[in-house]
Amino acid sequence: MRVIGKRVRRIDAIEKAFGKAKFTNDLSFPRMLHAAVVYPGVAHGVLRSLDVSEALKAPGVVAIATYKNVPNNEMGIVTKDMHVLVPVGGKIRFEADPIAIIAAETREAAEEATSLVNFDVEELQPVLTIDEALRDDPIVNGERNVAFQRKIRRGDIEKGFQESDLILEMDFETGYQEHAYLEPQSIIALWDGDNLTIYGSMQCPFYVHNDVAEVLKLPLNRVTVIQMETGGGFGGKEDVPSYIAVKAALLSYLTKRPVKLVYNRDMDFRETSKRHPSKSHYKVGFTKDGKIKAVKAAVYLDMGAYSTLTPIVMYRSLTHAASAYDVENIFVDVYGVYTNKVPTGAFRGFGSPQVLFAMERVMDEAAKRLGMDPWEIRYKNALEIGKATATGHVLEESVGAKETLEIVREISDYERLKEEVRKFNEGNKYKKRGLGWAHTIYGVSLGAAGQPLDASSGEVHVKMDGTVLVMIGGTEMGQGAKTVMALIVSEILGVDVDNVRVMQPNTSIVQDSGPTVASRTTVFSGNAIRIAAERIRDNIIEYLKSKGVEDIKIENGYWIADGKEIPFSEIAREANAANVKLAEMGWFSTPKLNFDFETGTGEAYVSYTFSTQLSLVEVDLLTGKVELKEAWVSHDIGKVLNPVGAEGQVEGGVVQGMGYAISEEIKHDENGRMLTTNFNNYIVPTIRDIPRVHVKFAESPFSKGPFGAKGLGEPSLMSSPPSIANAVTDALGILINRLPITPEEVLLKL
Repeated sequence: MRVIGKRVRRIDAIEKAFGKAKFTNDLSFPRMLHAAVVYPGVAHGVLRSLDVSEALKAPGVVAIATYKNVPNNEMGIVTKDMHVLVPVGGKIRFEADPIAIIAAETREAAEEATSLVNFDVEELQPVLTIDEALRDDPIVNGERNVAFQRKIRRGDIEKGFQESDLILEMDFETGYQEHAYLEPQSIIALWDGDNLTIYGSMQCPFYVHNDVAEVLKLPLNRVTVIQMETGGGFGGKEDVPSYIAVKAALLSYLTKRPVKLVYNRDMDFRETSKRHPSKSHYKVGFTKDGKIKAVKAAVYLDMGAYSTLTPIVMYRSLTHAASAYDVENIFVDVYGVYTNKVPTGAFRGFGSPQVLFAMERVMDEAAKRLGMDPWEIRYKNALEIGKATATGHVLEESVGAKETLEIVREISDYERLKEEVRKFNEGNKYKKRGLGWAHTIYGVSLGAAGQPLDASSGEVHVKMDGTVLVMIGGTEMGQGAKTVMALIVSEILGVDVDNVRVMQPNTSIVQDSGPTVASRTTVFSGNAIRIAAERIRDNIIEYLKSKGVEDIKIENGYWIADGKEIPFSEIAREANAANVKLAEMGWFSTPKLNFDFETGTGEAYVSYTFSTQLSLVEVDLLTGKVELKEAWVSHDIGKVLNPVGAEGQVEGGVVQGMGYAISEEIKHDENGRMLTTNFNNYIVPTIRDIPRVHVKFAESPFSKGPFGAKGLGEPSLMSSPPSIANAVTDALGILINRLPITPEEVLLKL
């Protein structure tokens, strides 16, 4: 292939590196207003009164919206369990439950007016932990605090334990993780009395499209959503931008003026979703030679005040609960639990890092008890063609699980590395090093639980000068999606990558293509673009054949017609003059997955990626500080379309997973008020913390992926936390069953 699999520069690199890219806050419109949000600052209570009259008199204030102004005040991506604005007499369920929004001539005027809104809240006892929630007293939301359950019942769990020589029972706990995207939530809404246009930083323009139309009771053809350049998402801009957009849209609807709403970091921390905290109990049985016989698990996810995407997150927790291993007997329950804290939802990995951490810790403990090497026990249980996943999905192709294990063992020179660590520990009293393995699985696509959304459209337009315009429903948020789309078009049409322009998604141009999540963009948008580009190629070939050309090839940026090299620009000009159709739409969806939700068994996803990571950590016994020194990583992602982008994804995923593992922690006080609301006390890794990361891919092509590709965005994070936790356990010789592994946690364990 000419460009697929080759090292190329990102097509959006220059404009971003030189600051030319336009983000939402860069936009300004005549007569534009600025918005601010009023929060109650109480974790649990009843809003008894609300008076905005004084705030309306403040200089610069143009309008204030309360629940009375919302045409449809119910929201929720899966269940309608939240309000756009809390009504008087309604429940406040966390400290940043919005009660009013203000539009003013300047941002400063809007923010100053928030303190002039008078309200009274009857405070109730907050529910702040999973254990408190399980008592169902008080009730946070709905009828019960445990609102959702998913399960797997496969095989004979009791028989599996009876056949086991070693049975381990372990408890695990994980905390929040903040997305820490550089660009905070930001939206501009423009209602002109006839049409509403939304510009914003988002992952899922079609979510915003549907939600804004529903809240304002507008037909979808009067709402247009345009995704701006997006400065990071990681799941935090999946459903959350809808909640921001409806606020700006409502104010614009009331004032008939453009309204900009940009969150500051404190607002972003307090109101927007996080990774779910979790508690889990695992019981796993092994034979004496290390084969897993049974996995029984109970997993509780803290949803916070509202369910948001939790029922879908729970599906992924469920299907990944036994990690990447061949196990016949599985009994798993996953529960979603309401508390009076910030809602939790999508985050890179989407419910799987919590359970993968638990299962991978179990694997290491089993290896220790059985006298096996941690690599060996994983290799013995790894999936391969003909084996079945936790849900009983028999794998027929693209299973590079064992290859990733073999690659990491090879590139790390594992036996030598173990000896180096042993010698280091013998020679150092106050610093200890450890090695940790993790082997994980990830289901590509939305899976059986999200089949109605699992399809994507894409359009390719060839202009008469040979340049190409591409439009997709998936979004670019830093992961390199635009470059991959350009590579696919370039490979098929023979056009230079630099002559391919990938537009920002616009809901008025492309069909609803589902969310940009679940590592699905390369497969779904990529296939849609492939289909469109192939149709254009075939249209041109048919035209050339009609002129008597017999031998047609595309090589090295040229069309070769009966041995004559013709630049694509010339081909395009001639085809356009001959009225050849040079604009096509592609649509890609996968066959329906056969899955039984009652038993949690069947075909859970269209395909799976497999990942292995070995981490080297160093722990300071005097301070408790954990440092990730080096990591060796291999992913089976099918065919690697863009090696530079893929390597960058892995490096970023390792570091973001490292933050989750050792430093990132959100804390609340006894009243449910968040204490960590900026990067002064929420500790994310910096450039000084980044380890050496060695990456080598295992390419096991997927027949339904474009050029054999699968997905990588989320798997690149998921192997990092359990690998680091296992390495810390190895260094200290003590059990680490809670994330994050902060210095305080280490010192308490020691």
